[in-house]
Amino acid sequence: MREILERLLAFDTVSSRPNMALMVYVRDLLEGAGIAVTLIPDAGGGKANLYASVGPGDGGVMLSGHTDVVPVDGQAWTVPPFALTEAEGRLYGRGAADMKGFVACAVEAMLLASARPLKVPLHLALSYDEEIGCMGVRSLIDMQAAAPIRPRMCIVGEPTGMQVATGHKGKVALRATCTGREGHSALAPLALNALHLAGDFLGAVRGLQAEVAATGLRDGDYDVPYTTLHVGKMSGGVQVNIVPNHATLDFEIRSLAGEDVAGLISRLKAAAEGIVAPLRADFPEAAIKVERLWDYPGLGTPSDAGVVNFVKGLTGANGTIKVAFGTEGGLFDQRLGIPTVICGPGSMAQGHKPDEFVTVEQLERCQAMLGALVGRLEAGF
Repeated sequence: MREILERLLAFDTVSSRPNMALMVYVRDLLEGAGIAVTLIPDAGGGKANLYASVGPGDGGVMLSGHTDVVPVDGQAWTVPPFALTEAEGRLYGRGAADMKGFVACAVEAMLLASARPLKVPLHLALSYDEEIGCMGVRSLIDMQAAAPIRPRMCIVGEPTGMQVATGHKGKVALRATCTGREGHSALAPLALNALHLAGDFLGAVRGLQAEVAATGLRDGDYDVPYTTLHVGKMSGGVQVNIVPNHATLDFEIRSLAGEDVAGLISRLKAAAEGIVAPLRADFPEAAIKVERLWDYPGLGTPSDAGVVNFVKGLTGANGTIKVAFGTEGGLFDQRLGIPTVICGPGSMAQGHKPDEFVTVEQLERCQAMLGALVGRLEAGF
């Protein structure tokens, strides 16, 4: 597993770059053990998903992970980010926790399973572009949707400290495009500043967030127990002596199960119209257009579901948690009907940061879980 992880970390698979070399490495490793592997390339051929199966029959368990990582630009790393560095029981490298540590364990489990007389199959699903909105996995899901058989359950190996997580919030990313009228800053009151419109709309987002936090749905299993609205980027303008006629504001909604997300978006669109409507007599072009960019569903697996009890049996866990970050699990659950949990080594507190690491102890616990899984598949589940 350590050798596999070292190879995986050496591939610079930041989401803006290809991952094909990594996928070819995994494919060749698995095919060398007689495992059936399918690569699903993107339109440009530089990226791919990978799906592999070992063992007879239908159903079985799918292990899911993504191979892309976030950038290291601007971060103060003290170790090489795209290499494995071991120190004091920690394995450092970009993606060590999120989530090449699990991917290494899952590939090792597939190799182990290939040498055992399984009665129930084990599957591996590796994706690209998870970090930019769970985008790449969708072609793999399309392939599975057309397949005559599907896995019986799925374990997404995002870092949970090897606790069994049953849920996460859904997310929708949106953009507000603000249109004003340009002018010389010396005559600013005669123009319509698009950045000011964006600022007014930002205030509407914050106001709705305050209302949702005070009176909306709540789920105490989350660190933030309510739906959140967050503005992440605002841009516009050319230079200080020009009143800008264009500005954009990118924001997101991370929603609890049962939240009326469409209703929240409708309220924000109404607020946008309320901002510009009084201005149109003087500025007919005034507008704030709100559009949906992308989304992924939340995950809400019941705590008494079969997959939950099964994975708890593999790990020895007594309880379950929910995680703040999103995963591909909601897509497998909602688009394919595959009951899913999240359970993997490491902590997301280490993810996306300089000197990212996963501990040897966490990887050993993951190996033990997957070893127990292979044993159950050999025994017939």
